[in-house]
Amino acid sequence: MSAPVDDLFRGLLAGVDLRSADDTTSADATTIFGHFSVFDTWYEIDSYLEGRFLERTAKGAFKKTIKENRDSLIVQLDHGYDATVGDLPLGAIEVLREDDIGPYYEVAAYDTDYNRDRVMPLLTGRTLDGRTLGSALGSSFRFRVTKEDWVEPRSATPSNPDKLPERTIREVRLYEFGPTVFPANPAATASARSLTDHYFARRLARTGQAERAARDLLTISGLPAGHATGTPNPTEPASGHSAVSNQPALARLALEFADL
Repeated sequence: MSAPVDDLFRGLLAGVDLRSADDTTSADATTIFGHFSVFDTWYEIDSYLEGRFLERTAKGAFKKTIKENRDSLIVQLDHGYDATVGDLPLGAIEVLREDDIGPYYEVAAYDTDYNRDRVMPLLTGRTLDGRTLGSALGSSFRFRVTKEDWVEPRSATPSNPDKLPERTIREVRLYEFGPTVFPANPAATASARSLTDHYFARRLARTGQAERAARDLLTISGLPAGHATGTPNPTEPASGHSAVSNQPALARLALEFADL
C-alpha cells in the first residue's frame, strides 16, 4: 500500500505544557514544553485523503530533520490558523531533541500580547476567577515522510483486529509544530479522522475556496451538496479506504466550511 507523504498533520491529546523559571507549572509560566509525538505507539489513520491504515513513528525518525532543519522550524498555535494569533511564531526553540518517549521540545515564549492574552491562558487553563485548571490544548506537527516501511498483515492481532496495512515512519522532514485547539490524537478512537483532512479544508477556506472544501468533502461523504455551489469537483478516496465509515465526520467538516 502507498499513502501521501507530504504536508501531513498528526496530533496528540496532550503533549504540551507550561513551566516557569523555577521548573514548576504555574500561571506565570514562560516556557512551552513537551512531546509532539510518541514512538512505537500504533494509531489509526482514517482519512479520505490518506486512506485507512495503522501508523507509528519509530525512534530515530526525527534525528536527521532536527540536525538539518532546526533553524528553519517555527512554533505556531493551531498551525497558523488561529483566528487571533494567525501565523505568528509563539517563541524561540531552545531545546529540540529525541528522547526515549519521542521528539521533546522547550520553547521560550515571546513577550507578545497574543501569548499573554490567548496562548498562555489556554495552556494554563486560566479561568476568569483566577484558577489554573491545566492545559486546554493538545499538540500537533506538520511533516513530510522521507522513509517508511509498509506491512500487510496476514492475520488479525490485538493491536490490529481489522488487519489494516501497517506503516512505520522511519524518517521525516519536520516543517513546524506547536499547540493546537483541536485535540486530535488519532489513537483516541478507532474512527478518528486524520488531521490532514481538517487542515486541507481549512487551507482551501483560507484561500477563498470554502465552497470547494465543502463540495469535495460532501462528495466523499455521499451527501447532497445543499448550499455548496459551483462546478462539481469529485475526489475519490484513497485506495483501500472506506468512505462510508467516515461519512459523519466528513459531513460535519464539509458543512462547517460551506458557511465560511
